[in-house]
Amino acid sequence: MKEKKTGSALRHNRWGYFFLIPFFVVFIIFQLIPLVTTIYNSFFEHYYKNGLTEVGPNFVWLENYKTLLASGDILIYLKNTMIMWIMGFVPQIILSLLLAAWFSDPSLRLKGKKFFQSVIYLPNLIMASAFSMLFFALFAETGPINSMLMQIGLISAPYKFLSHTVSARALVAFMTCLMWFGNTTILLLAGMLGIDQSLYEAAEVDGASSTQIFFRITLPILRPILLYVVITSLIGGLQLFDVPQILTNGQGGPNRTTMTLIMYLNKHLYSKNYGIGGALSVILFFITGVLSIIVFRINTRSQQ
Repeated sequence: MKEKKTGSALRHNRWGYFFLIPFFVVFIIFQLIPLVTTIYNSFFEHYYKNGLTEVGPNFVWLENYKTLLASGDILIYLKNTMIMWIMGFVPQIILSLLLAAWFSDPSLRLKGKKFFQSVIYLPNLIMASAFSMLFFALFAETGPINSMLMQIGLISAPYKFLSHTVSARALVAFMTCLMWFGNTTILLLAGMLGIDQSLYEAAEVDGASSTQIFFRITLPILRPILLYVVITSLIGGLQLFDVPQILTNGQGGPNRTTMTLIMYLNKHLYSKNYGIGGALSVILFFITGVLSIIVFRINTRSQQ
């Protein structure tokens, strides 16, 4: 009897593997093969000359990596990327925590919760290119923002937002925060709604304030979700491309202070320099992995 049950269980479980086949096919075609090809191209020199006449590819081993690291540009663009990510992520996580706490607090008795939860998620559904074009028009020299500031009397002449380092970076960070805080709020709200209400009731009976409850109960329980949000946001921040690309017309102005790693990568791919582009992609992969491990280790140590 046991042998018959084991055989039927194996036949039944076999269908699970059949359902996994589409995932592995898509993964191999669209992720594994491009990854291997990228690493392979990073060891070659690709150079195009006279239209479509190709010179190479020539095997150069680690020369592409040496060229990138010796130039120092990668460190500059990594710093730009991290600065804009931090400027956008800090207000994003603070705003998301506040909104999630308000929506999950039954004592506030907020009306229209579902409506507002849907509204704050809507910017996440808008394409980044459309969002960038909208902000480009709003903050242009002849745009409505400058007109309102001049009418109020805060400025006497149009302010060039994209011609100053601080305002240009702040504009990119503000756009990314506005686009993604709704998604972060929904994730944190789901975590807060899953917390056992008896913990809050016990804390209130013991005389804990709302601030103490938030920092002593809510945040520690939300730690896994916060870790997920930080890592995914970090990965997305390192891949920041479309917003600064459209706002600065691909130049990363002023003076390359909004040039990100992916914009730098795009320049090499556009010039058909697949060797340097592949090496930069591999370096970016390792940077992402190292930073993610650092965040994970910090979270693990803080729990001990």
